[in-house]
Amino acid sequence: MIGEAIQSDTLKVLVSQLAIREAVVGRVAGENSQWSLSVRLGGPTARLIPVRSRREPLRTWASLTAVGRFAEAVGITGFSVEL
Repeated sequence: MIGEAIQSDTLKVLVSQLAIREAVVGRVAGENSQWSLSVRLGGPTARLIPVRSRREPLRTWASLTAVGRFAEAVGITGFSVEL
């Protein structure tokens, strides 16, 4: 279960305030073709916080292209991908 997560509205504000240190896209465990986006706030030892939807504790996308479109829409200019 995901404890702390960030909604897209909050993410957009944090990106505009340059508070996002890193963005990482990874495969969702147990899902063959689902991807999730997590962000790191603060220093290099801060943990990654996943992005959630309004209804689900974890927002997922079916493709990296879809994650890229979302990231661009909220102002994220780049992310790393973990396979």
